Amino acid sequence: MRALRRNRLALTGGVIALVFVLVALFAPLLAPYDPARPDFGNALSAPSWAHWLGTDDLGRDQLSRVFYGARASMQVGVLAVVLAFLVGVPLGLLSGYYGKLTDSVVSRITDTLLAFPFLVLAVGLAAVLGPSLTNATIAVGISQIPAVIRITRAETLRLKGADYVHAATANGGGDATVLGRHVLPNATSALIVQATVGIPTAIIGEALLSFLGLGVQPPDPSLGVMLSGAQSFLAPAPWMAVFPGLAIVAATLAFNLLGDGLRDVLDPRGATR
Repeated sequence: MRALRRNRLALTGGVIALVFVLVALFAPLLAPYDPARPDFGNALSAPSWAHWLGTDDLGRDQLSRVFYGARASMQVGVLAVVLAFLVGVPLGLLSGYYGKLTDSVVSRITDTLLAFPFLVLAVGLAAVLGPSLTNATIAVGISQIPAVIRITRAETLRLKGADYVHAATANGGGDATVLGRHVLPNATSALIVQATVGIPTAIIGEALLSFLGLGVQPPDPSLGVMLSGAQSFLAPAPWMAVFPGLAIVAATLAFNLLGDGLRDVLDPRGATR
């Protein structure tokens, strides 16, 4: 923690990420208006004391919609990473520890998925599953599994040759004991860094899917839905696109800065300075 506090960029990213998480958790308490309720008398109102971020073409408060959009983004960001870890970590452990046929099969599947760019794979999966926030979460999570498998496999290959692993095996420890008590705990630092990198990637993926109509469906708020609806009003009401766009930039930048700081602290071999 002392090393992390000395990294000002990481500390700033952590504070912004924490604010983003708190806004997502307490959106119903923080939002001054119903994000889905139209008010045609205030349509396309510029930012004011009544509506700090202005209103959209239906008179809905932009600040309230950004708060609820942050909730959708964090839901996808966290749950997609959890899904990727639940599938990717066990496969990476088995692939790196046993090698041979197991490693060959898992590696070929991983290479096949990695042949598709992340966003292309997410869009394809979401199109097959159907448009909804749940399906967008599943699509983004599946798209992140290959990266988790590769990192877990690399850490397992590095750790299984360590002396304490050989000692555990010599003392009669089974494969499950070695993997669960010695390999996985020592790979945690790399996996934590991957999680902080995976969350902003998932946030961008959710925004893209919602923008294309494959994620959150109107009138439910989402940062991607807000950007999609702002396309026709960029000239008369630029705030409709600016504020949700800034929210996406702030969230992804914050988690990336936090991830860089955690990498420097937890994995000195890969430190940037």
